[in-house]
Amino acid sequence: MKLLLTDSGVRNASIRAALVDLLGKPIAEADALCIPTAGYGGPYGDPHGPWRFISGQSPNPMTELGWKSVGVLELTALPGIDPERWVSWVREADALLVNGGDALYLCHWMRESGLADLLPSLRDTVYVGLSAGSMALTPRVGEYFVGWTPPTGGDSALGVVDFSIFPHLDSGPEFSMAEAERWAAGIDGRAYAIDPQTAVKVADGGIEVVSEGHWKLFDPEASG
Repeated sequence: MKLLLTDSGVRNASIRAALVDLLGKPIAEADALCIPTAGYGGPYGDPHGPWRFISGQSPNPMTELGWKSVGVLELTALPGIDPERWVSWVREADALLVNGGDALYLCHWMRESGLADLLPSLRDTVYVGLSAGSMALTPRVGEYFVGWTPPTGGDSALGVVDFSIFPHLDSGPEFSMAEAERWAAGIDGRAYAIDPQTAVKVADGGIEVVSEGHWKLFDPEASG
């Protein structure tokens, strides 16, 4: 699977170019499925955020990029659908556009729906995460970002990548570099702090930061 882990969607030309490179074709020739689920979770979830994400009315460009087609994959609905149906929908998509919201709520439903188990087999699919949609693929989100509490407790995410993400860097006092440093100290692993103009691109075993803004890598092994 190819990953484009964004803070706030495809906000600039550099991130858009990275997306096209991962797709291997123009966006206008690619089919996407958007996953709004995370927008319902956590203390700030409401019905308006998912609608804005699906309809392309949000300030974080994802569904409105000019795709050939966009469908909706609601993870909470999948346990009641024959897997043979929805798995084919996912496999036929060129990209999965994964909404922000609550990362642990998203992780829970990725596991419950079966999508988490399917992800490793999607070699050519591009996963485009938005904030919590990006954090869900990391080993841990950190206690700082625990809103919705999973049944098992803790802050563990899916661990598809081996680094964690602190999103929205410099977008407010609660997302300052000082807060990012405190968060990183508790992660006990490699982590990136990224702002709205930044994404982390993962493909073929390589990691590349794509940015027209600000970011920082926290690497305890390098500093130790």
